[in-house]
Amino acid sequence: MEGFKKFILRGNVVDLAVGVVVGAAFNSVVQSLVKSFFTPLIAIIIGQHNFSSLYFSINGNKVDYGDFINAFVSFLIVAIVVYFFIVLPMNKLQQLSRSGKSIDPTTKKCPYCFSEINIKATRCAFCTTVLKEKK
Repeated sequence: MEGFKKFILRGNVVDLAVGVVVGAAFNSVVQSLVKSFFTPLIAIIIGQHNFSSLYFSINGNKVDYGDFINAFVSFLIVAIVVYFFIVLPMNKLQQLSRSGKSIDPTTKKCPYCFSEINIKATRCAFCTTVLKEKK
């Protein structure tokens, strides 16, 4: 029982569980967006939003391909929505947050004790090492 307790209380298991729950909730939001907004938009453009009745016959056998087209179109719409409304904005936010850190740094790390010191310091306040000046 002790090993199971350690396994369950490990951080990555809890993080994974939270990710699955949030992912399921997010899935319903994206599916709702696709169903209520993008599918009617496609119906306006193409004239039809449900392809499930499409089929062809070979030697009297009916081959339904409409459900596959429905699933494929739905997948494409979800992928496009996720990319343009989630992935691109998140990448842009991450890029902005990274670029904000590199503008005019005011501190540097001492190469000997790795403490944060003023960028203009010539001696480390923590280990008192004389630092080389950049020319």
